[in-house]
Amino acid sequence: MNAHDEWETAMTGVDPSRLDDQQLMKELETIHRTRHDTLLHASNDALRAHNGRMAELEGEYLRRNPRRPVAAGRTREGARERGSGESATPRL
Repeated sequence: MNAHDEWETAMTGVDPSRLDDQQLMKELETIHRTRHDTLLHASNDALRAHNGRMAELEGEYLRRNPRRPVAAGRTREGARERGSGESATPRL
């Protein structure tokens, strides 16, 4: 690794494809937890970097989990059903 590679890693983090599943989830949890403060209080450059890193991490998660479970309430059809008065919470 040369000095440029080290600088890139320091600025953007480890390439998401090199993270194991547990590390990837930890990175995603961290970036989502810091999102609001970054949006409200960070410089434009910091927000741009945050956006880029979030996109990389989320893209890697989706690449690894193409058939992830999707909650019915998080689809257009589910949203329409909620709009018609049906509860988003499943009844037992």
